[in-house]
Amino acid sequence: MQIYLPIAEVSVNAFLLLGLGGMVGILSGMFGVGGGFLMTPLLFFIGIPPAVAVATEANQIVASSFSGLLAHLRRKTVDLKMGTMLLIGGLIGAAVGVVIFNYLKAQGQVDLLVRLCYVAFLGVVGTLMFIESLNAIRKAKKTAGAPVKKRRDRGWISKLPFKMRFHTSGLYISVIPPIIVGVLVGILAAIMGVGGGFIMVPAMIYILGMPTKVVVGTSLFQIIFVTAFTTLLHATTNFTVDIVLAVLLLVGGVIGAQIGTRIGLKMKAEQLRILLALLVMIVCGKLALDLLLQPSELFSIGAVGGH
Repeated sequence: MQIYLPIAEVSVNAFLLLGLGGMVGILSGMFGVGGGFLMTPLLFFIGIPPAVAVATEANQIVASSFSGLLAHLRRKTVDLKMGTMLLIGGLIGAAVGVVIFNYLKAQGQVDLLVRLCYVAFLGVVGTLMFIESLNAIRKAKKTAGAPVKKRRDRGWISKLPFKMRFHTSGLYISVIPPIIVGVLVGILAAIMGVGGGFIMVPAMIYILGMPTKVVVGTSLFQIIFVTAFTTLLHATTNFTVDIVLAVLLLVGGVIGAQIGTRIGLKMKAEQLRILLALLVMIVCGKLALDLLLQPSELFSIGAVGGH
């Protein structure tokens, strides 16, 4: 069933979009990521313009993340205090990111920037997460499930001022690192159309030292508000949010997130992390290949314009 997307100005199969939304929703529930790191490139692949894909995907992330968050709230695996600190930084970062996005859009460079950002960030994050996950699995076998060593990572954090006690996470640390992590994630949300969970989840585990069971729900809490704010800014400044596209992705995402949350609870934390790392690296590889293999398509577009 073909459906016309008014802002994207293309026709796509409605069931394909529902399926993509559902698949990304499952990832959202399993890993605590908004799923944008996967969905935005998939939208590129089916012909959605990058500027529209980024702005609209931020909207879909809100729905799938909210659905996943409800499941985690019922299980009391959300640190609302930590989530609020991440959120403060995220809102600041989102505002900065939209300003950068608008500037590059005016220069005609936004499509290339979005693709290059994906390749760079996904490549680095995916590799680091994969290595850390393998180490965690090895240590778990050697020490009967002992967590990854965190003292080394928290050394410099313990010396920072403005400390606060986070009871749900069992931490007493400075609020500065969570806010900085939030700012970086907010910028990514605006420029790349992602929730930023693929960076925030490892940062919360390895930098802040949060327990894995609390990380997923807390990540979703922050993602909801930052991506909603990002969508609002894109809609009012760029007019690149396609409502028809957003609704189809949203319906699939909400259903998928509930399924993903149940799957995630049945798997070990180390297994979840290594699966997420592999997914990130696969998407990165596909995007990098497209950047290298697509000049012929770009020339053909130029030729059509010339006629």
